[in-house]
Amino acid sequence: MKALIKSSPHKGLELAEVPVPRVERDDVLIRVLRTGICGTDLHIHDWNPWAARTLSLPRIIGHEFVGKIAETGTAVRGLSPGQLVSAEGHLTCGDCVHCRRGDRHLCLNAQGLGVHRDGAFAEYVVLPAANVWQHQSGIPLDVAAVFDAFGNAVHAAETFDVCHRAVLVTGAGPIGAMAAAVAVHRGARLVAVTDINPFRLRLARGAGVHRTIEAGPGAVAQAVKELGLTGGFDIGFETSGAPDGLRDAIASLTHGGQLAILGLPDGSVPTDWSDIALRMLTIQGVSGRRVFDTWHSMSRLLDEGLDPSFTITHHFPAGQYDKAFTAVEEGTAGKVLLDWGARS
Repeated sequence: MKALIKSSPHKGLELAEVPVPRVERDDVLIRVLRTGICGTDLHIHDWNPWAARTLSLPRIIGHEFVGKIAETGTAVRGLSPGQLVSAEGHLTCGDCVHCRRGDRHLCLNAQGLGVHRDGAFAEYVVLPAANVWQHQSGIPLDVAAVFDAFGNAVHAAETFDVCHRAVLVTGAGPIGAMAAAVAVHRGARLVAVTDINPFRLRLARGAGVHRTIEAGPGAVAQAVKELGLTGGFDIGFETSGAPDGLRDAIASLTHGGQLAILGLPDGSVPTDWSDIALRMLTIQGVSGRRVFDTWHSMSRLLDEGLDPSFTITHHFPAGQYDKAFTAVEEGTAGKVLLDWGARS
C-alpha cells in the first residue's frame, strides 16, 4: 500500500510503498478514504523539537481519517466490512490503574496514532476495535474525516459550562474555530476569538462569533474594555499553542475564571502562579477523551445543525501531499484534506 512516512529527522515526508498492516484478533483493518492534516502532523513534517523528542522513525503519520472497514479480527463483534468509520486516536493500555477504573483517557501508557504507532496517512490503517467509531448514516465524508479534530474542539468547549458566559478562544485555527462554534451553539452570551492571522480570523467568523481580535500587545485587554467585561472573560479556550496566546488567555480571565488548555507550546512558558492563585483561576488540561463520550456529543451537535465543515478549505490527492502541507504552512488554509480513495 501507499503510505506517507516520516523516514528521517529532517523537514519533509515521503510517499512510499509499505506492507498492508496485519490484523490481530481484536483489530479492524480500514481502507482509508480521506484524511485531515493536523497541527501535530505539521510539527512532524517540520521536525520541530516536540517531534524530535517524541517519535521513533520511520513512522506512518496521521490520525484524522474516515474509511470503510476492510477486515475484522476473529474476536471483533459489532463491526463488519463496508461500515463507514473513524477512530479515537488515543490508544490505551487497558492495564494501568486509570484504565482499570474506567478512566482510559488518563491512561499512563497511552499511545498516539501516527505518533507512537503507525497512523492513518495510508491506504490502510489497523486499529483496536475498541477505538473504532461507526458513523451515522448520511454523514458527509468531509465531516467524518475531521471527526477527531472536531472531537478535540468539542472536548475543550464542553470542559466548562459556557451558557450565558463570556468566552475567549485564543487561536483561530480549525480546532479553535470549531470550539468557538460549539460555544456559540451552547448559548455563550459572548464569544471572542484571537489570532495573528487575518485569514484565520475570517475563518472564525464562520463560527458566528461575536468578536474577532487581531492578536498583539494589549489587543485583548483593549477588547475587554470595549466589550464592557467587568474583570474579564469568564472562560477561555487556549488552542494556539503560542506563549503569547497562553499569556493573553490567563491575563484576560475574570476572578474565578476557567481556562481549558489544548494548544501545546514548543517549550516552557513562564507563568505568574501567585496571580493565578489570588484570582482563583481554574486551569484544565485537555488531551485524551473519555471513550466515545465526546463522539456521541459530536453526533448530537451534528443532529442539532452544527456543521464543522466551514473550517475545511482545501482538498488534495494524497500524492500532492507537498502542496497540502505547504498550504497549511503558509497560513492561508483552514482544514486541509488528503483524498486516498474515490470521492463520494
